[in-house]
Amino acid sequence: MKSQRQPKTRIGYGFDSHEFRPGIPLKIGGVVLAHDKGLGGHSDGDLLLHAITDALLGSMAAPDIGALFPPSEAKWKGADSVVFLREALRRVEQAGYIVTNIDSSLILAAPKIGPHAQAIRSRVAELLDINPDCVGLKAKTPEGLNTENTAMAHVVVLVEKRSQKRASRAAGKAPSRPKR
Repeated sequence: MKSQRQPKTRIGYGFDSHEFRPGIPLKIGGVVLAHDKGLGGHSDGDLLLHAITDALLGSMAAPDIGALFPPSEAKWKGADSVVFLREALRRVEQAGYIVTNIDSSLILAAPKIGPHAQAIRSRVAELLDINPDCVGLKAKTPEGLNTENTAMAHVVVLVEKRSQKRASRAAGKAPSRPKR
């Protein structure tokens, strides 16, 4: 079969949801938020990083987060979701792409995300090595969905093929690329 040329851009979509549970910290986008409940999950329950991870993996047509980090494996119990995101980002970069931007929506009744939005956007940008203005973050309440004890995240990511110049830098021939 003849080799297909790789597209210049790719998109990926990710979704995650977790139930609120008492007695655990609430982490969203790598930021701990003050709240009386956290999100249950096999790892740290960071649904935004999970959705970003799946979006990155989806952009590369790679296996999803559950296939790469099965909840049946004890070593992932309580794991920091940054580990999952970094593996997905490694796969994107290994394929010769960089993250251009992401857009995300959080759906939860509480806490209010507005006061934390800038910190979350900044942390996600840092993890993805992009500017915070390339991280979209919206929060919605689950009106009429009857999901007041659940949080959901939807994420879309755009990645683009690295230029030869960027590919050389990534291979260690020059310092890492500047933030956009």
